[in-house]
Formats: sequence, structure tokens, C-alpha cells
Amino acid sequence: MSVTVLPYLVAGWIFLIGVYGLVTSRNLIHAVGCLAVTQSSTYVLLLAVGYRNGGTAPVFSDAPTDSRVVDPVVQALALTDIVVGATVTALLLALVLQLRKRHGTVDPDALSELKG
Repeated sequence: MSVTVLPYLVAGWIFLIGVYGLVTSRNLIHAVGCLAVTQSSTYVLLLAVGYRNGGTAPVFSDAPTDSRVVDPVVQALALTDIVVGATVTALLLALVLQLRKRHGTVDPDALSELKG
């Protein structure tokens, strides 16, 4: 059984790119997009964890019960992660839209009224 580290490296690279974009962002819409990129690294990570070499879909109606299948729980978690990510992105974009309406800018440094 050989384990490849490539998917884990790709997930880490996507995560670091998203975090770099978050840190250097001067626009809240850009920051929300970078957060979505950062969260997409979890999709790659979950799929890497659930992958089985030579595995098939976990449908046993047409396959013998002793065949190698991929883990369906990890697939369900990846789908749930996608739905949660889309919801969080939509909510954050709605909040950024309200900030733009109330304060006239999406620059985080220009929002001086929000500083405590």
C-alpha cells in the first residue's frame, strides 16, 4: 500500500494561497473570495483522506460485497463542506454589501466607525 503525499501538499498549498490573500487583502470582497479559496483546501484534504487505490463507488447492487470501495462518509463530509462553504460565502458577501451601503466603502482601513 503506497501513500502519496501529493494531495496533502496540494491542500496545504491552496490553504496557504488563500491565507496569503486574506492577509494582503485591501478589499472585503477580495477577502471573502480568499476565504472561499482557503476553505476549498478542505475539499482536497477530505477527498485525499477518503481515496482508496482501485476503489469503486460504494454501491453494492452491482458489485461483489468483498470489493474495495471508497469511504462514503468522507464523500458526505465533502458535500456538507461544500454546502457550508457556499452558505458562509453568501452570508459574508451580504454583510459586505450592507457595509458598502452604510459606509460607502469596502476597504477595511476606511471603516473607522467600526473601531473600538
